[in-house]
Amino acid sequence: MEFKLKATYEPQGDQPEAIAQLVEGLCDKNRHDHTLLGVTGSGKTFTIANVIAQVNRPTLIISHNKTLAAQLYGEFKNFFPDNAVEYFVSYYDYYQPEAYIASTDTYIEKDLSINEEIEQLRLKTVTTLLSGRRDVIVVSSVSCIYGCGNPESFHSMAFTISRGDRHERQPFLRHLVDAFYSRTEFELRPATFRVMGETIDIMAAFGEFGNHCFRIEFFDKEVEAIYSIDPTTGQKLGELDSVTIYPTNLFVTSQDSIKRAIMDIQTDMEAQIRFFESENRPVEAQRIKQRVEYDLEMIKELGYCSGIENYSRYLDGRAPGTRPFCLIDFFPKDAITVIDESHVTVPQIRGMFGGDRARKEALVEYGFRLPAAKDNRPLTLGEFEMLTTERVYVSATPSDYELNKSEGVVAEQFIRPTHIVDPALDIRRSEHQIDDLVEAVNATIRRGEKVIITTITKRMAEEVSRYLERLGIRNSYIHSDIDTMDRIQILEDLRDDMIDVIVGVNLLREGIDLPEVSLVIILDADKEGFLRNERSITQIAGRAARHTNGRVILYANTMNRSLVQAVIESNRRRWKQIEYNISHGVLPAMAKKSGSGQKDLLSSKNTENVDLVAHPIHEEHYAMPLAAEELSEYRSERSLEELIAEAKADMESAAKALDFMAAAKHRDRMYELQQKLEDSKKR
Repeated sequence: MEFKLKATYEPQGDQPEAIAQLVEGLCDKNRHDHTLLGVTGSGKTFTIANVIAQVNRPTLIISHNKTLAAQLYGEFKNFFPDNAVEYFVSYYDYYQPEAYIASTDTYIEKDLSINEEIEQLRLKTVTTLLSGRRDVIVVSSVSCIYGCGNPESFHSMAFTISRGDRHERQPFLRHLVDAFYSRTEFELRPATFRVMGETIDIMAAFGEFGNHCFRIEFFDKEVEAIYSIDPTTGQKLGELDSVTIYPTNLFVTSQDSIKRAIMDIQTDMEAQIRFFESENRPVEAQRIKQRVEYDLEMIKELGYCSGIENYSRYLDGRAPGTRPFCLIDFFPKDAITVIDESHVTVPQIRGMFGGDRARKEALVEYGFRLPAAKDNRPLTLGEFEMLTTERVYVSATPSDYELNKSEGVVAEQFIRPTHIVDPALDIRRSEHQIDDLVEAVNATIRRGEKVIITTITKRMAEEVSRYLERLGIRNSYIHSDIDTMDRIQILEDLRDDMIDVIVGVNLLREGIDLPEVSLVIILDADKEGFLRNERSITQIAGRAARHTNGRVILYANTMNRSLVQAVIESNRRRWKQIEYNISHGVLPAMAKKSGSGQKDLLSSKNTENVDLVAHPIHEEHYAMPLAAEELSEYRSERSLEELIAEAKADMESAAKALDFMAAAKHRDRMYELQQKLEDSKKR
C-alpha cells in the first residue's frame, strides 16, 4: 500500500519549499542526513507527513519522551488513517534497574511495573513490520535502541494457517503454547486461545487494538473455515483465506537455542569462577556460582528466569561484544528515521550506552552477573548511525552535530500557518526585576492572557510562586519534585483559567503546547550553562510563539555570547516572518482548539477541531528595531568590530581543528558582520 495523507488543509508559507528540499535530499543516494529547522508552531509534523507521503517509504519517528511520542502518534494516526501507524515506547510504568553500589556494599534488586497496554502495542508494532507491509510509520521513544529480541527468531516462531490446510490438532495446540499463548475456558483475553470441539478461537497478544481475534474451524484434520470474530459476543465479522499467528513475546527462541545457550552459560560461569579464585576473591566466586546455577535451573524448568535479558547474547547466538538486536532491525533497509527535537534526542541516544555500561561493570566486577550481561545494552551512537541509513533531524534549534551531519544544508521553516511572528526578546537589567516582573504579569493578566516564568533553581521557583501568591496572583510552580500527574493537572489548570501563571525550571521547554501563554519571563538569563544557552533560550522563548501578542522578557546584568546569539537568531527569523506577512498581506491569527479536558493519546479517535481565530494585535508586535534597547551597544561600530574579530578567531580555531563545516559557518558570519559595518559607515 502507498501512504495516503488525509488533511483538510494544504502546505502553505515556506512548507512547500521545505517539503521539496527534504524529498529531494531523501532521493539523493549520496546524502544520508537532513535537517528541518522549524520554529515552534510552524507545522513541522505536517511537513514530515507530506515528506513521508511523497517518498513512500517505511518510517521510524523517534521522540525523547513518552508524552511527546504519544502526541506524535495521535497526530500521525489522524494524517494516515488508512495506513499502519504504530507506537513503540518503554512498557515500564516503573523501573528500578539492578545495581550494586560498592562504596556502601548495597545490592539493589531489579523492580518494575509493566504497562500491559503498551506491551500489546509494542507487539503489534513488531508484527506489522514483519507482515511485509511497506506503509508503516512507527512512533517511538529511545526505547527503540534497546534490545528486543532476534527478528529471525520471532519470525520463525510465527506460523500461517490457511483454509484447506491439514493439521493434527494436538501439534497445532502445542505450537500455540510454544508461542506463549495460554489456554482458557472463559472469556478471550489477549494472548489466549479457547477450544470448543473442532473450533479454536485465538486472540492475538494485541487483540484489544483492532480486529485481531480469529476462529478456526476444523473438519477432521482439515481447516474448513477461518473467520475474524468479536471476542465478546463470538459474532463472525468476516471470512478469511488465511491468518498468521505471531508469538506473544518479543524474546522468543527455539528449544535448540535454549539448550545451546545453557551449555555456553555453564562454560562462561566456570571460567568466571576460575577468574575470581585466581584473584583470591572467594566471595565473588561463590556469589556468581549460586546466582547463575539458580538461573540455569529456572531456564531448564520454565524456559525463563528473572533477569533473563542478561543472557540474551547466548540466546541470540551473538559473539561477545556484539550489539543486541533492537526495533530498528525489524525495519526494511531503506527505511527513513525522523529524529524529533533532535537537539535533545540525539544526546539522549548518545548517553544511554555509557550509563548502562557503568552499572553493568559494577555488577560483573562483584560477581552478580556474567560478563555477557554487558552485551545486553542500548546501541552506541555509532551503531545507531550504522543501522539508520536515512535520517531527518527536526528541531527549532538543531545542534552542531545535526548541522555537521547535514553538511550545512538545512531546510528552514519559519512561516507559521497562523502567520504569528516569533516573540520579541526584551532584555532588561536584573535590578528591581521582581517589581518589574509583577507589573508585566499584571498587565498580561488584565488582557486575559497567561504567563510562564522560568527560574534557574527549584528553590527560586517556589519563592517566586509564594511571592506572587501573596500578591493575589493565581499561580503554581512546576519542577522535578512535582509528580507527573500533578504537572499535567497544573497545565490543565492554566488552560481552564484556574491559574494565570506557571513558574518552572526546565520542564517548560520542548513540546509544551499552551497557546494561551503570551508572555514568557526568563530570570537569570545571563547565567550561562545548560539552562541558559542560545538553544535553551530559543526553546523557552518558543512557548510564547503560539500567541499573536507573544513576547519574552529576559532579566540579565551582562550581555554574554549566548544572549547575543539568541537575539541575532531571533531577529533573523522575525525579519523573514514579517517580510512574508507584509508581502502577502496577511495578519496573524491564533489557533484555538475546541473542546477541553484530557485526551486519550493512544485512541484512534484522537481528533481535535482547530480553528484560526482573529486576535487583536499590539502595535509593538511589528515594531522595529526587533531587539531591546540594551543591545544598542552591540549595533555600534566598535561592537561590530569586536564581533568580527571574534568570528574570525572562531573560524581560524575551527580550521586548525579540521572542522571545516564550522569554519565555513564562522566565515559566513564574519562576512555578514563586515557588510553591516560597511553599511553603517556609509550612513
